[in-house]
Amino acid sequence: MTEAHSHPAEEVCADGLALYARALHEGSVSEQEAVPVGCLLRSGLLRPDLDDMRRLRPLAPALALPRLLRNVAEDIAERRRAETRLAEAFEPLLAFDSEHAHTAEVGLLNGFDRINQNIAEALADASHELLAIQPYTGTNKPTSRLAQALARDQALLDRGGRIRTLYQHTQRHSPAVTARYEQLNGDAEARTLHQVTKRLLVIDRTVAFIPANPDRTLALEIRHPVLVDYFAVIFDLLWQMATPMHPQAVQPPTLNGITPRQQAIAGLLVEGHADAVIADRLGMNIRTARSHIAKLAATLGSESRAQLGYLIGQSGILDQAE
Repeated sequence: MTEAHSHPAEEVCADGLALYARALHEGSVSEQEAVPVGCLLRSGLLRPDLDDMRRLRPLAPALALPRLLRNVAEDIAERRRAETRLAEAFEPLLAFDSEHAHTAEVGLLNGFDRINQNIAEALADASHELLAIQPYTGTNKPTSRLAQALARDQALLDRGGRIRTLYQHTQRHSPAVTARYEQLNGDAEARTLHQVTKRLLVIDRTVAFIPANPDRTLALEIRHPVLVDYFAVIFDLLWQMATPMHPQAVQPPTLNGITPRQQAIAGLLVEGHADAVIADRLGMNIRTARSHIAKLAATLGSESRAQLGYLIGQSGILDQAE
């Protein structure tokens, strides 16, 4: 008989969970019932009953869950290793340039040291400008890397270059960001938005750097003129919408007691996002996000999540959000 469900063993389907739950309740199920949901057999959640080989007994949940989680962890680790192997294998190929190959216009950089080295080399040759988008990552850079970045930027400013950086609003009062602009001398400007893109560096509008994986251990170095120009145009559009932070900080006014940050949260609430997604998009922890949601609900007089969405729509605050 052909299995009706074909997926990895650790991905137990809804039908499989239902049959597993019944097996736990009744003590066993028939072998014939388990055939259409082969994931239970592949994962070992059902095992032959030694007293009746036509029936299957369930593995205790306390033993089953760690086994499934271990399989997931091993799969993730193997995919990470495969990612590293591919990156190492393709790195020299992406740098290869010939009459029939244009891959040198997009190079893959592997590892923080290599990424920082290429950024430093590009900035050393720069004389015009650096455009940067720096999203909140929730992690602090080592002091040595911060010092290196500060020295690179100051060298560009000393050559008469300009630096414009976009941060999230949550970084307006960050000690690290504040200290950076206290130390930089020259034409360095910063603005903030509630939401920004992933990290981006555009140097002299000739080369751009963007992350190539979630933990930013891989990056793309892009020298294709069309792509670099596209990134620069996107940056300029975001810059026009952003709130000045340095050299002259501007605090956006509240609207009927609702702050700009709460306006941004209101927009994401109306879109149906969960608290964790809202926190991630706006660069804050989930406790802070929930505190703002509670204040927004109190201001609008909402008693439930569903009512809050309705009141946001009726209030008109999204029509005036920045």
